[in-house]
Amino acid sequence: MPAKGHRNPRRVVGDPSDPRGFAVLVAAFLDWMRVKNYSERTVGNREVYLRYFIEWCGERGVVQPAEVTKAILERYQRWLYHYRNEKTGQPMSFRSQHVRLVPVRAFFKWCARNNHTLYNPASEIELPRMEKRLPKHVLSASEADAVLNVVNTGTAFGVRDRAMLETFYSTGMRRLELASLKLLDLDVERGTIMIRLGKGKKDRMIPIGDRALAWIDKYVTEVRPSLALEPDDGTLFLSNQGDTFSPGRLTQMVREYIDAADIGKRGSCHLFRHTMATLMLEGGADIRFIQQMLGHAELSTTQIYTQVSIRKLKEIHAATHPAKLGRPADPA
Repeated sequence: MPAKGHRNPRRVVGDPSDPRGFAVLVAAFLDWMRVKNYSERTVGNREVYLRYFIEWCGERGVVQPAEVTKAILERYQRWLYHYRNEKTGQPMSFRSQHVRLVPVRAFFKWCARNNHTLYNPASEIELPRMEKRLPKHVLSASEADAVLNVVNTGTAFGVRDRAMLETFYSTGMRRLELASLKLLDLDVERGTIMIRLGKGKKDRMIPIGDRALAWIDKYVTEVRPSLALEPDDGTLFLSNQGDTFSPGRLTQMVREYIDAADIGKRGSCHLFRHTMATLMLEGGADIRFIQQMLGHAELSTTQIYTQVSIRKLKEIHAATHPAKLGRPADPA
């Protein structure tokens, strides 16, 4: 099985001449998703993970969805649990197992609804429980400033990069949301920015700070004209080649600046997202406003930051715990 994050560009495996085979039905399922306005990213991810399952089935002589039973799916689930990476020997995380099983369950639900199978063999499959992990690192305000200040703003690309980092820090937006920003999405007078078709294909308007707007204005005025190619589609942040930033390039750029700041913490675009949410919460912001900023569909997703933001808890701990400084039991 390919390593986590790997994306193989091949199409779904199987016999395309078999009208009841995996290749034909998975292609129809993916077309149905597009008709229902699922994002192309979601469609592509499901295609990848369904291919893993189909390859596993093919190795065991199962070539049609109608041949798949609940017992086969349970066997696949156990195989995922016992799988070990060939290079590292590490098991697959429960999150990765979950990610690989969700498309399989969705596919068989579609098959049953459209009478391609007599029943849904995945209807009773229980997905692995997802770990509720806290962010590994969150920056303090001084650490965030250290990362921002490491950028060489004496160069054109430095001005652009500083504007991008300031935007991440000010808004907490996702990397794909930043890459998709257009010039018209900025409202300087109101101090807002429109994120169009964010996660879940939802638009949201959020505030952006004056400092970030100032760096964006400097970039748009002094740098962007030299990067823009005709016809100009209005993309706000342009790469060195004048086109839209890829997610991987954004990750690399932000990671390099964080490493260069030498603050003892690692991360990339999402580190600024975690930082913005945590610092706003510590500053007294209501968690519902942070939910709106981050574009979370469920408040429970945002509540993770109540566990990261422990300033108030530390104050209460220091004021009420009996083992305070100055007690006789303190070491000399």
